Amino acid sequence: MDISYKPLWRQLLEKDMKKKDLMRLGNFSPNLLANMGKNKYVSLKNIVKICEVLECEINEVVELIKVDKKEYIGDKSVSRPFVKWAGGKTALLESIKKNYPKGLGKEISKYCEPFVGGGAVLFDILSNYDMKEVYISDSNEELINVYKTIRNNVDELIDSLKKIENEYIPLSDNKRKEYYYEKREDYNRYILKDIVDEVYGSALFIFLNRTCFNGLYRVNKKGLFNVPMGSYKNPRICDEKNLRSISDKLKKVKIVCASYYKSYNFIDENTLVYFDPPYRPLTKTAAFTSYDKTSFDDNMQIELANYYRKVSGEGAVAILSNSDPKNIDDNDNFFDDLYKGFIINRVEAKRRINSKASKRGNVSELLITNYKEEK
Repeated sequence: MDISYKPLWRQLLEKDMKKKDLMRLGNFSPNLLANMGKNKYVSLKNIVKICEVLECEINEVVELIKVDKKEYIGDKSVSRPFVKWAGGKTALLESIKKNYPKGLGKEISKYCEPFVGGGAVLFDILSNYDMKEVYISDSNEELINVYKTIRNNVDELIDSLKKIENEYIPLSDNKRKEYYYEKREDYNRYILKDIVDEVYGSALFIFLNRTCFNGLYRVNKKGLFNVPMGSYKNPRICDEKNLRSISDKLKKVKIVCASYYKSYNFIDENTLVYFDPPYRPLTKTAAFTSYDKTSFDDNMQIELANYYRKVSGEGAVAILSNSDPKNIDDNDNFFDDLYKGFIINRVEAKRRINSKASKRGNVSELLITNYKEEK
């Protein structure tokens, strides 16, 4: 099958990078990029490394590359997250996939993700497994409204995003800045219910995510979005193909704005539950749990661990990810004690969102499962 690296060149353009910048950051050989320029096959390992450097999805680097006899990266059926998300699981996805239980999509016919966020794991499962029932939730009301809008009103959302994109892209830097803060003000009016058009509010959510600093979603104590503008030369604001793919996959998904414990009635012995809560900060200055106006402190981590034990007692297969405090302090056994009796895996992941690129190195993260071997 033919392959194309057009998405990679588009990524470089969006990030205002040149090929030599990519070579330097990833320590790639000139031959690698030369082969990609000729649309020749390169190793999956190199593609994954490029994704880590650019902080993007595989589908945003290559189209129609054969992985094995059954799977194709870039296939029309594959969906990817529509937003960047602090703590997003793109970089950790391969490690999570290795922990998928045997029987997923068969006897394990239900999937539940109570902290859906950007949905990297959700979209991988929807793209590759036939699940009878899927439940997703998040406490961020505006994020959940975007999921519902993509599912129910994708045509109107695409029209709104195209309008914003066509207005924004041709502007000068100064005019872009004015436009960004005007739209941020509109978005905060949407949060306050002064604007009630959910399609427009969802389009604003995606626009701000694509153009704000580092793709952060952060709100103040009043719940208002306060992330400043980023510096992207040619951001992709409307990814029509991906939005339509997502819309198709969400048609039968139950989408709920609720706390994680509201998922209990959905979960049974045929369910895989993936918990991806706000991570416990490794240092006091590294705290970033303001996805909404509530915080997720150690007491809430303890409550979540109790809930994890509760659904495990119902026979559900459960996976949970979190930060590893031993990156900073070898004597910090907070999660080791909290999840004693379960399987605690330490996996390497790239820290993806930091104001300084030098601080985005590899760290250990936790993947906790309630089963020892493939189930």
